[in-house]
Amino acid sequence: MPANLKQERLNDRPVIGVLTQMVSDDVMKPFGATYIPDSYVNYIASGGSRVVPIRLTLSTAEYESIFKKINGLFFIGGAVDLKTSDFARVAKIFYKLALTANDAGDFFPIWGTCLGMQLLTVLVAEENLLSATPARNVALPLNLTTEAHSSRMFQGFSKELIKALTEEPLTGNFHKYGLTVQTFQENEKLSGFFSLLSTNVAENGAQFVSTIEGKRYPFYGVQWHPEVNRFQWNRNLSFPHSSHAIQVSSQLAEFFINEGRKSFHHFDSPEEEDASLIYKFTPVYTSNFTAYEQVYFF
Repeated sequence: MPANLKQERLNDRPVIGVLTQMVSDDVMKPFGATYIPDSYVNYIASGGSRVVPIRLTLSTAEYESIFKKINGLFFIGGAVDLKTSDFARVAKIFYKLALTANDAGDFFPIWGTCLGMQLLTVLVAEENLLSATPARNVALPLNLTTEAHSSRMFQGFSKELIKALTEEPLTGNFHKYGLTVQTFQENEKLSGFFSLLSTNVAENGAQFVSTIEGKRYPFYGVQWHPEVNRFQWNRNLSFPHSSHAIQVSSQLAEFFINEGRKSFHHFDSPEEEDASLIYKFTPVYTSNFTAYEQVYFF
């Protein structure tokens, strides 16, 4: 007789919170103080989730309330101070809530892209250890570590896609700063908390951390931008759009949302949930003056 397989209970209506980013570009300032590019919203939605925008002007009590209602958190890219900005301040509140929740068996994932990954390293190390690792407007293959092959993040990738990821320019990079591999390895807090899944070489020859995942916690970071592969189309920027690039983006979006399905946080009512989602906001067409097709401003 076949063994009875225990079906893991999952949440099939996940909601991911996205921390709004502070506007730093002058051309965007007339539209609002904070924003979320639609590429991140589309990326999360493509994995099977809804998005709740989280403003940076709420009280700690309000953030604690939001935390109990969302099933994961997303730190997007940007250009703000990782210690003193409101973005960093609010992220730290959620980071501490997520640590406490996971320690208590209340599963809660966090994802950081580009500046978002850098922010995760600052939160874990409790100091900013970034240095110049420029990789500006370049698509790169990943130098995968041995840990990548047993990682959660890449476990769903076929052998063909893993091979492509190491040989083809599938990851778009648009950063000036990053975390060097040497700094990561020498810092006990970082190397004890995260597994290093991939590295890359910057324009100045520095070897930098490009993909990480938490060893005990469902926290994930990429220095590159998987969302651009499917949802940004500026002809002057190195956005990878090959079939393999689309697969990488798609599978990582589904991976993170599947992590969110393991969380059972929920809103108090369907009406409260509906009122909190990003759908009620209208994005602005920005393709003619930014790298984004559309942007939500708050």
